[in-house]
Amino acid sequence: MPMKERRLVRIQEKGQVTLPAEVRRKLGLKKGDLVSVEATDEGVIITPQEVVAIKALDRIGELLREKGLTLRGLIESGREERTALIEKMYGIPADKQGD
Repeated sequence: MPMKERRLVRIQEKGQVTLPAEVRRKLGLKKGDLVSVEATDEGVIITPQEVVAIKALDRIGELLREKGLTLRGLIESGREERTALIEKMYGIPADKQGD
């Protein structure tokens, strides 16, 4: 297994660390981007936040598909629930509600 290239960086005031330019380029990071920081027994994992969000959304999609659910179906059931709640809470019949 090839050894990963390591760079030493100094921890600055307030715990700030500057990621080397080549690491930022490789990860597509730029000023203002969000990253997730996770402490592990081996050290720290820094992950671009967009990647974390995309992985979470992909997993949610997988779980929904496993249950036979679709986005279209969820949206429609949400409309049905909203219609029923408006009728129950405010007495407005479904045919008088605008979508």
